[in-house]
Amino acid sequence: MTERSREAGTDTEPEGTSRGTAKRAAGRRPTKAKATGDPKATGDPAKRPTARRELVENEIFEQASLLFAERGFSGTNLADIAEAMGITRPALYYYVKSKEDLLAKLVAQMTEGPAAEMEALAADETLEPAVSLREIAYLIAFQRASQPKRAQLLLRFEADLPPEAAKTHRSGMRAGKLGLMRVIEEGIVKGQFRPVDPEATALAVAGMCNWVAWWNHPGDHDFTPAEAAGHVADLAVAMVLRPGDRTPEGTGPKAALALLRQDLDYLERVLEA
Repeated sequence: MTERSREAGTDTEPEGTSRGTAKRAAGRRPTKAKATGDPKATGDPAKRPTARRELVENEIFEQASLLFAERGFSGTNLADIAEAMGITRPALYYYVKSKEDLLAKLVAQMTEGPAAEMEALAADETLEPAVSLREIAYLIAFQRASQPKRAQLLLRFEADLPPEAAKTHRSGMRAGKLGLMRVIEEGIVKGQFRPVDPEATALAVAGMCNWVAWWNHPGDHDFTPAEAAGHVADLAVAMVLRPGDRTPEGTGPKAALALLRQDLDYLERVLEA
């Protein structure tokens, strides 16, 4: 393979440096641009480098996740990752400057983005609690099913993360838990959810979603990541939802008293039987 080595910190993205995905991503520009008018086809510099960089970085994250899981963070270096990618170390330096930098980017991708989406769903007052809960559970489970190696890496080695990466990870996990708790509490107040403990239930939902990274293997069954996430999201709602005949009409103390009267009536019938 011909090496086109570049020093770290250059402004030009290396092309043709990988045997696999990275090489294809850095390939030649399409030639039929003017006929289509598509900015991506024209090689618009504002569009193509971003898409190419994302493709290569995803491959870097995937290979790094495998190596970190296999050898541990301390037992893996950038040369190992470059070799797994089929690119030179100087080419790898264009995308990441150090192991810590790579891990920080991976943690941010896996936690910060989803946490922001979960917070937005929890704060959306146009959604019913059951809908919000399902959407949040689906979001977590789909990410775990789509990127199982990365999820396993963070969940298995979170105690060994470098300080900055650990701080980012904890912040994202906390935001996700608080979003789930907010939705669960709202569902309880509205009488749509059973009176469960919000924190314990939020942790249980998160645990269900996280475990998808281990049990969902598309080669072993017919579940796509979307289908696996859908099953888990449905279960998350089902475990807190009140039965239809136990859902009060309205909210507040009067609605709660109405449910208590139903329970007392049932208890009296059982005692009289």
